[in-house]
Amino acid sequence: MTIRRLVVFGGTGDLTGRYLLPALAALYAAGHLDDRFSLRAASREDWDDARYREWADGQLDRHGTDFPAAARSAVTASADYRRADVTDPADVAAVAGDDPVAVYLALPPALFPATVTALHRAGLPRGSRIVLEKPFGENLSDARELNRLLSELVPERAVFRVDHFLAMTTVQNVLGSRLANRMLEPIWNSTHIAEIEIVWDETLALEGRAGYYDHVGALKDMVQNHLLQLLCLVAMEPPLTLGERDLRDRKVDVLRSVRPLTDYDVVQRTRRARYSGGRGAGRDVPAYVDEAGVDAGRRTETFAEIVLELDSWRWAGTRFRLRSGKALGTDRKEVAVRFRSVPHLPFGQDQDVRPNVLRFGLEPESLSVDLTATGSRPETLTQLSLTARMDTPDLPAYGRLLLDVLRGDPALSIRGDEAEEAWRVVEPVLSAWERGLVPLEEYPAGSDGPPPRHATPERRDDLLHEESVMRAE
Repeated sequence: MTIRRLVVFGGTGDLTGRYLLPALAALYAAGHLDDRFSLRAASREDWDDARYREWADGQLDRHGTDFPAAARSAVTASADYRRADVTDPADVAAVAGDDPVAVYLALPPALFPATVTALHRAGLPRGSRIVLEKPFGENLSDARELNRLLSELVPERAVFRVDHFLAMTTVQNVLGSRLANRMLEPIWNSTHIAEIEIVWDETLALEGRAGYYDHVGALKDMVQNHLLQLLCLVAMEPPLTLGERDLRDRKVDVLRSVRPLTDYDVVQRTRRARYSGGRGAGRDVPAYVDEAGVDAGRRTETFAEIVLELDSWRWAGTRFRLRSGKALGTDRKEVAVRFRSVPHLPFGQDQDVRPNVLRFGLEPESLSVDLTATGSRPETLTQLSLTARMDTPDLPAYGRLLLDVLRGDPALSIRGDEAEEAWRVVEPVLSAWERGLVPLEEYPAGSDGPPPRHATPERRDDLLHEESVMRAE
């Protein structure tokens, strides 16, 4: 069943203005919405419909200029506004109305439980759907409780735990390249692949997001959700179909196969850091602790890296490196598949031969492969890079997600058990970091990030002893 009413709690926030309103304009421009669609925004501001439409026009002028003026006008014409307390059942009921509706919680994650409880007490119309942004809870316990609350509100198939990375064309191209090309799937395993890097490094610093970012940090903001989702698509077994059950079952299999990290593993295989003052992206960047709204006492990281291994037949012996950082010297947003070196070279021992790398560029979208070929002189080798630019997607990622919500297709949303498994992967890291087992390093804004760090011999011996005791028990 297609739903034609969208309610956005947090309708005046940055997520709505920057992503949801332009996504709706994209859907109008592509002919997926018509005059039967309606948007209702709810928030704390004491606005009326006219004031909200004026605000929405301004946001579309800033973030939706890629779409025709008629599509942008259609979005604002479809909108009305209600002032509401998202934790009050009476306010929530008045906003939701009586017909099936898609309710989008464009809210801080801390408000999810109270808002879902209010929705449950208010009662949603039969056939309604609910959409939640990441992160899904603050830890595994929170995720389980939120899943319990949602199960009392709507069926699992009506819950959309969205991650816009899954709707990016290049992310989906990871699966397409693997499964539609006979030359890749036979070598897509640990016999041929040494390491897969999943990286989201950006030159952007905090950019006024302290109210959100300082409470989550790089590990929760990027690694626990976005990058683990990419890991699932890279490492999953071929699904029978791309339907919701087959695709999501295979993703959960990957998360369940992640080898649990001990304290020793966390010390050896993770890094955390935050940026100090420097110069990046052509401007001076203050130290993270000096950014407006930051509480230095929280010791929030702006750089996180973890190295994982999977206990599976396909991937035993392959490393998966997940990394994300802010205020770095260059933007690097890609999945890099690093193949093992060839076992023998008949060209002499002094040749500089680098292993092949297949790169899926995420932003901008691209696909490239690094190869070795014969150079200009006999028996010499040279490096080649073959690159293909991707076609511009028909819809932006949020447009695709909203269309799936309205049409009721949850294949690209995250299932409840999947959300819990993602927290299981990172909880040992969070615990060890909270206990200070991994120091919070610093790196200058505009640099490549912190240098590699290893445990001291004394601390390494202590951790090995603790681990052997735990295993004996």
